[in-house]
Amino acid sequence: MNPHRDLLTDIVTLARLIRTEADRRARAHGMTRAQWTILTKLERQPGLLQKELAEILEVEPITVARLIDRLEARGMVERRADPGDRRCWRLHLTEAAQPLLGEIDVQLTDMAQILCQDLSDATLTQSAASLAQMRERAQAQRVAAPMPAEPACREVA
Repeated sequence: MNPHRDLLTDIVTLARLIRTEADRRARAHGMTRAQWTILTKLERQPGLLQKELAEILEVEPITVARLIDRLEARGMVERRADPGDRRCWRLHLTEAAQPLLGEIDVQLTDMAQILCQDLSDATLTQSAASLAQMRERAQAQRVAAPMPAEPACREVA
């Protein structure tokens, strides 16, 4: 047994379970988890560019563009011209998104309560601090030693 490696495995497994449950709950509201994530990011950071949102979500800009198209069609997001660059669009929530943001908050709060029940405030505080420290180290490692790009073609031996 390797407690460090086991912890990483547990974190990955928990993250997958949380994503799966969030997917299920989003589908119950005719949405996707990715759409919910975009709405919550724009609530916290109105006026993001699609490119900035793609970087935050770690997906391709075209993926964000398609998701924004769907949210715009539902009247929840609008694209506004960037005053400094006519080629760019800033993303903003509309009033129509507000009720859904309330429901997203209810669902996330419910998930957190289920997962954290019976954990003391001290345990939660220490866990959050430990995870934040691990996240910072992972981000620093990513910057310090980025993975080399894969070749376009691989030779087969």
